[in-house]
Amino acid sequence: MSSYLEQWNAMFQDQQSQQLNMAEIDLYYQLETKAYEIVLAEPQKVWQGTFTDLREEFGFGKKSVIFTGFLEGINSSLKNELDLNKIKDDTELKIEIDFEKLFIAMHEAKADWLYKIKAWDDIIEPEKQQEMLYEWRQSKIVRVDKIGRNEPCPCGSGKKYKNCCGKN
Repeated sequence: MSSYLEQWNAMFQDQQSQQLNMAEIDLYYQLETKAYEIVLAEPQKVWQGTFTDLREEFGFGKKSVIFTGFLEGINSSLKNELDLNKIKDDTELKIEIDFEKLFIAMHEAKADWLYKIKAWDDIIEPEKQQEMLYEWRQSKIVRVDKIGRNEPCPCGSGKKYKNCCGKN
């Protein structure tokens, strides 16, 4: 029997299964949003329990594969990441969230329906959110130093750039 993570990843393997699973994907987005609303309502809480207990607590019902998808999404924002390949129904989990990492991860994933949840303003001050986003965006800007025409060519020939690789 394959792990929940393997089943989750299999939902996205080929185009045909993606079309068949659109209802599951829509359900995932709805459940994910509700789960994040639960998480954001209690930012100081460290979530502990078995996989099954936490699945119920976060509102995923019996949807183990979809809950695993949620865990995969939040995993990089946890203080101690989970080994998702080894998760079974009776696996004990500890979910302690770094909310600043989570906020940036939601922006990286372009999940506007998640980072626009109003509860974020109670966890991270709006000014701090803007500062974090500014730093994140600045880290994504590519800056390349331009070679001047009269500087030595970077190829190591000893010639000026304009007489070597910069010559058209």
